[in-house]
Amino acid sequence: MDITVGANQFFWSADKWSEFYTNLATTPVERIVMGELVCSKRLPFYQDRIPKAIATLTEAGKEVALTSLALITLLRERKQMAQLAEMGLIVEINDLTALAYLPKGMGFWVGPLVNVYNEGTLAWLASLGAKRICLPPELPIASVKILGTAGTQLGVAVEVWGYGRLPLAISGRCYHARLRDRAKDNCQFACEDDPDGLEIKTLKNQPFMAINGVQTLSKSYACVDHQIELLDEAGIASLRLSPQSKGFSQLSKVFHKRLLGALPAGAIADEVRQLEPNIQLSDGFLTGKSGASWSAD
Repeated sequence: MDITVGANQFFWSADKWSEFYTNLATTPVERIVMGELVCSKRLPFYQDRIPKAIATLTEAGKEVALTSLALITLLRERKQMAQLAEMGLIVEINDLTALAYLPKGMGFWVGPLVNVYNEGTLAWLASLGAKRICLPPELPIASVKILGTAGTQLGVAVEVWGYGRLPLAISGRCYHARLRDRAKDNCQFACEDDPDGLEIKTLKNQPFMAINGVQTLSKSYACVDHQIELLDEAGIASLRLSPQSKGFSQLSKVFHKRLLGALPAGAIADEVRQLEPNIQLSDGFLTGKSGASWSAD
């Protein structure tokens, strides 16, 4: 297995965005998905920096893909999707409507927001030109094994979510704007205040989930530290790491060592907790009783 860095789910300043992708050039990751996944209003803040980031990463030997939005609704978003296909890079689909904007016969990747739950869906996407598919993060290991085998037979690289807050839902409403008593069209980019999402609590003041603009995320950070050998046996081609604002380059290096067998199970979790002592980790969707459970508990 190797490492794919997924599209950044959060809104960062242009300088922080550029620094993140410059740093990735020196990490042992194989490929990077970049672009705007969650909210098209964020894109103009760093759009002019994308060509330089692509050049830096490709010169470093990385494969680069561009993501579609998770929810394409507006005319300008449809135009942006059509423009992605003209940039000469592979496009990752996170909304099936984006397929209509790809030239016939053009290969593409499929992101974790597309519901690929069975072999039939995987085969259908492969017939349309899918070359790489990141499975939805809520699948159990039994299903992952079946889809990993199906992908191998069809020549499709299958990925599994390896690290990061889990993407749970996309809404037409902006949670961050509503929290600040602002209209969505006048959000003033409140989500920039929370570079890794804003944790929310229940009415009983219990930690629950996290919000990121129009997106709902898990409170916990999924981490496959204890399932890497299982995933390797299942024929999984890559682990997908979701960007975070602190220590990501170092974290990707620890994942790489773990994949090589140079570190034991638990080493990734130890590194994560050095970066953020109070972080909650989970791997329950793969092997636990519930999605939020953690093998080491």
